[in-house]
Order: sequence, then C-alpha cells, then structure tokens
Amino acid sequence: MIIFKENELDVKTYLALRKAVKWKKLSYKQASLALENSIYTLVALDCGIPVGMGRLVGDGAVICYIQDLIVVPEAQAAGIGGQLVEMLIEYTESIRMEGTEMMLDLMCAKGREEFYKSHGFLARPTENLGPGMIQYLNDRR
Repeated sequence: MIIFKENELDVKTYLALRKAVKWKKLSYKQASLALENSIYTLVALDCGIPVGMGRLVGDGAVICYIQDLIVVPEAQAAGIGGQLVEMLIEYTESIRMEGTEMMLDLMCAKGREEFYKSHGFLARPTENLGPGMIQYLNDRR
C-alpha cells in the first residue's frame, strides 16, 4: 500500500530518487537548500520504501511550479505519479487566494506531455503562449 507523506522529504531520499531515474547529480548542499526553499513536498512510500516524490516551488501567490516529479522505474504505471500530481494541484489550490488566479507550471520530460495533459495542463506553445525556455548557469560560461 502506498502512503504519501507531506513535507517529510529528506535530502538522502531526494538524492536517491533522483539517482534512480538518472537525473543530474546535485551536491548535498544544493539538494538541502532546494528542499529547504520548497513550498511543499511529498514522498510516496511503499512498505516504508521511498518510490516517488513531488516538489512544489514558487512564490505561493502568483505562480507555483511542479519542479520535481519522480517515480522509480519499478513503481511506474501504478498510478503513483498521477496521485502525486493531483496532490500537488490540490495543495496549490488550497493556498490560492480567493478571487485570484494562480499559475501552476511545469516543464515535463519529452514524451510525458500526454500524462500531464490528462491532469489539466496545456502543452506549449499555443496560439497565445510561446514555448517554455531555459538557460543553464554554470562555471563554463
């Protein structure tokens, strides 16, 4: 049975889950600061073993981002990712000020667009919205 814990994602688990899906390696200090500055985190546990996580960042008033959504390969296609996304959406809705509109954004991995569309997200570009853009800042500049 999958159990979800709110705001209990620790650095060791975060780094292990990132490694399990072959994401870029972060330093312990980077990961620690990232979690500290998160608005909200979730960790999915199967019999006490971390199998997924979600992390929300942003200003909590105008915009939030689903920054990280991870489900380890052996637990994918079991609905855990969908549950994480829905919980992140629900949390964002709970902090949205009444009478306001808030953006919930994400940058999805190539090929995952349909998954996020099924949870109400729009793929960009659209007629009115340009494509998402990114810039990597590092020591090689």
